[in-house]
Amino acid sequence: MPTGPLRSTTPTIDVYIKLAQFPILSDRIRMRMREELFRRGIVDKTEFEQEVKILAIESQRREGLDNPTVQEDENAWQRRLETIRDLHTDNYFANNLGITLLDHLIDEVLKNQDKAPKAIELTFNPEIAPWAMLFEQGSIYDALPPPEQEKVKHHLEEIKVVLIKRLLSEHLPFIRLAKQVFSIRDLNWIYERLIGGGKIGGKASGMLLAWHILERDYHNFGPDITKQVTIPDTFFIGSEIIYEFLLQNKLERFVNQKYLSLEEMRTQYPEIVACCLAGKIPNYIMEQLRDVLNRLNGRPFVVRSSSLLEDHIDYAFAGKYASVFCPNQGSHAANFEALLDAIRRVFASTFNPDAMIERHEHGLIDYDERMAVMIQPLIGHRYGRYFLPTIVGAGLSQNPWFETADSRAKDGCLRLTLGLDERISLPLQEGQACIISLNTPHYLNGSQTLIQQNVKVVDLEANDFKLLPISEILREDYPYGRFLLDPHTHQLTYDHLINDEKFVRLMRTALARLEKSYDVPVQFEFAVEIIDAPSGPDYKLYILQCHTAV
Repeated sequence: MPTGPLRSTTPTIDVYIKLAQFPILSDRIRMRMREELFRRGIVDKTEFEQEVKILAIESQRREGLDNPTVQEDENAWQRRLETIRDLHTDNYFANNLGITLLDHLIDEVLKNQDKAPKAIELTFNPEIAPWAMLFEQGSIYDALPPPEQEKVKHHLEEIKVVLIKRLLSEHLPFIRLAKQVFSIRDLNWIYERLIGGGKIGGKASGMLLAWHILERDYHNFGPDITKQVTIPDTFFIGSEIIYEFLLQNKLERFVNQKYLSLEEMRTQYPEIVACCLAGKIPNYIMEQLRDVLNRLNGRPFVVRSSSLLEDHIDYAFAGKYASVFCPNQGSHAANFEALLDAIRRVFASTFNPDAMIERHEHGLIDYDERMAVMIQPLIGHRYGRYFLPTIVGAGLSQNPWFETADSRAKDGCLRLTLGLDERISLPLQEGQACIISLNTPHYLNGSQTLIQQNVKVVDLEANDFKLLPISEILREDYPYGRFLLDPHTHQLTYDHLINDEKFVRLMRTALARLEKSYDVPVQFEFAVEIIDAPSGPDYKLYILQCHTAV
């Protein structure tokens, strides 16, 4: 007979304490507990799940959610169901079967650990399964040889789709492409670097999708660039944390800013920024952020927005939210406070009036926008007291200086800058940058020698950023001078890069492969590391973000 609502009893507590001793295996043990409950007719499986749902709704009301379908998104609801399902399992089992049988099931699971990876049939519903079970079963399928994997590919695909929807995006065009690209191992890598709950956001998802597209070896589509492409060592704050932040600091009143007039939004935005900067980040998040700061190990880093709208596969929602650079050269306490402050600024930028305008233009103002965050070390090198990227830029797979029908358009173009550049999301804004064609490579913005007047660097000694005359960087002892310095004019030039077949082939292949995978023109932002080798320079391409260019 059903035991009804969850209740606190000594047998239930005994079961809970017993399972707490097996933090990794508890999911599998509880699965066996439910199998016994269903097999013995104590409760019907459908009835059990209906009770879980009712109890979950009751828990929402107790926690003050008067409109839960709006106030709680799918990820939070699924976490709630998982927790209630586990507690309800313990309650049923304790009051109907008891601790002796539980000990027997635990022994059974322990003895069968080595046999478990051989299980091929999918014996659970992935939509409601816990993370550990999904990754374990998905890894089993991923490791099978091709003939065996073919038999279970529908199960593997289902698990991937569930994980992609939980971690990355519920947008169907993204899922259709992502499930072909990501392995279970790839998805587990993301999960292990996720701080808090929710998704990692559009910018992070676009970066990861582009990386895994390019790291795959397409024998029938261009040269193998697998070893030349990577991403920075990235960590992700989940999209649910901004809601915890707003609720904890009593800032939820700002959620409906999007319905105000533009004038009202602009008037109130400074107050929102000030309130966010004064806000406290949840303690359990701060503990994980301390670990991230330790792993950055003194490297300058950037805290970047990754809202659920940014770098959407159907429209680029880039450049509207904050990215905050941190030198990371002060005391540990000062560096940590700078990290927290950067996260607060990214959260505040969710309410940027310019972002609201773009949401209006795309018909997305009613969308429940949530802001995830990326934390990445800057890619670059030390030069004396300074730190700077060698090359940063943006690439377009279709060159807008040529008509679409012109064959020269398909090889794309690049915008290149020495040092830090916060405008790479605007690839056609020349500024102090070089725009070159990747067809018969040549400059598109003037003379063969580009005159970039200044370069933005990290001053490691001053723990700050500086804008220096480029002559202070491009000196004779600059380590990459022979690749970037014109020996006659002593000015910056990209002649070496655009005349180097290895560089042009790498960038052309990356852009063409991404466009082929997305099936539309793309834009990606990147950093390039020049590797000086005896046989000549080689290049490492770091993908920073990628989205469609239409």
